[in-house]
Amino acid sequence: MKSKKIRISRSSRRVRVGITMGDPSGIGSEIIVRSLASLGPIADVTIIGDAFVFSKVTSCVRRKLACAFIDLHNVRRMDFSFGTIKAEYGKASVDYLDKAMDLLKDKQLDCLVTAPISKEALSLAGIPLTGHTEYLARAASAKRVVMMLLNKFLKISLVTRHLPLQQVSRSIHKRLIRETLLLTRNALTSLFLIRKPRIVICGLNPHASDNGVLGPQEHSVIMPALKGMGGKKGIVDGPLSADVALYKLLRKEYDAAVAMYHDQALIALKLLDASTGVNITLGLPFVRTSPLHGTAFDIAGKHCANALSMQAAIQTAIQCCANLKNA
Repeated sequence: MKSKKIRISRSSRRVRVGITMGDPSGIGSEIIVRSLASLGPIADVTIIGDAFVFSKVTSCVRRKLACAFIDLHNVRRMDFSFGTIKAEYGKASVDYLDKAMDLLKDKQLDCLVTAPISKEALSLAGIPLTGHTEYLARAASAKRVVMMLLNKFLKISLVTRHLPLQQVSRSIHKRLIRETLLLTRNALTSLFLIRKPRIVICGLNPHASDNGVLGPQEHSVIMPALKGMGGKKGIVDGPLSADVALYKLLRKEYDAAVAMYHDQALIALKLLDASTGVNITLGLPFVRTSPLHGTAFDIAGKHCANALSMQAAIQTAIQCCANLKNA
């Protein structure tokens, strides 16, 4: 793939999508190539990464990619190999994000799609980040961000993200629940054009505590947080037992759910359809999505990566941007 830097016209009517390569040693480059080859010219796309790495995976598709490429030249060619965890690659993945943020702040991109990064590589590089969400929140000076996970069946926002289970109950508080709910409702209205969203809140404990028998959080924290949150702007129900809430969500009785912790949402999403899973960050001044999987170092460079989740992430970003213009 020929490397070139171009300035995308501000007058372009199509959505301008930035895609970061993620960890150079992971499957990011392959799933980007496969996705763009399958989707065709549906947007003005700018890839931010290392052209040398991309040149190693372009043979997995026959179609010429219609996109711009910003080559940061930050991967050494002599000792590069896929499936390797290095501090160099952790730093490179952040370099791509830094460049993407510059383009977003300069209004050269409308949205961002991020390929997976490695927390271990970031740690080796001495970069104190736990993931994309935290980096983007800090870089964009966002007061509060929420991780919404979705596929073609479900939309679920998380009150807490990557926390050990023993820390979840003491991390949940009224303001956090209310902020998560508000950002979820705003996203359903603006990004998905649902005028009066119906949202169900999952309880923390089994059976939503059975009226306090199995835990105090539903009565002392969750229920007080939901007071006054329904009304003219939509429906807010709960807390319901998580299994019941997600079953009702699947039956389209609600437009989205708010889960209290990570696996409460992820298990349901991945069981129903992991291949179309997308992560979208709410609360940023731009649309950001990513596939619902990691770097897959074990298959990187072997030309066998499944790109469906990345395709869904790109399509979701484009659709959300288009909806924002019509909201």
